[in-house]
Amino acid sequence: MVKNVLVVDDSKIMRNIVKNTFATLDILCKFFEADNGKTAWEKLEETEMDLVLLDWNMPQLSGIEFLQRVRADERYAGLPVVMVTSEAAKYNVIEALQKGATDYIVKPVNEQKFKDKITKIAF
Repeated sequence: MVKNVLVVDDSKIMRNIVKNTFATLDILCKFFEADNGKTAWEKLEETEMDLVLLDWNMPQLSGIEFLQRVRADERYAGLPVVMVTSEAAKYNVIEALQKGATDYIVKPVNEQKFKDKITKIAF
C-alpha cells in the first residue's frame, strides 16, 4: 500500500534531502510538497496523508501554527506530524511536543536517527 507523505519546508533543497532520506526506508510512498504552512494545509485538505514532515520556520503559516491547526481539527487527530527543523533549543522541542507533534528531528538530518524515529511511527 502506498503511503502519502507531505514534506513541508520553505527550502526546496531541504525538501529533497528529507525525501531522499525517507526513500532509504524502503517504504512505498508518494511525496507531496509544500513550501509553507498555508500551502501544506491546502494539500492536506485535498489529499489524505499518512505522515507530515514539517519545518518550523516558514512564511505565511509557520510549522508550529500549522501543527496547532492540524491538532485542532478532529479529522487529523491520528495523523503523525514529525517536526524536521533547525530549531534545536530544548524549549522548542518541548513546545512542539506539547502542541501535538508526534516526534522531533533536528537538522541537519542524521539518516540513522531519521530512520529510527520514522519506523517507530508504525509504517
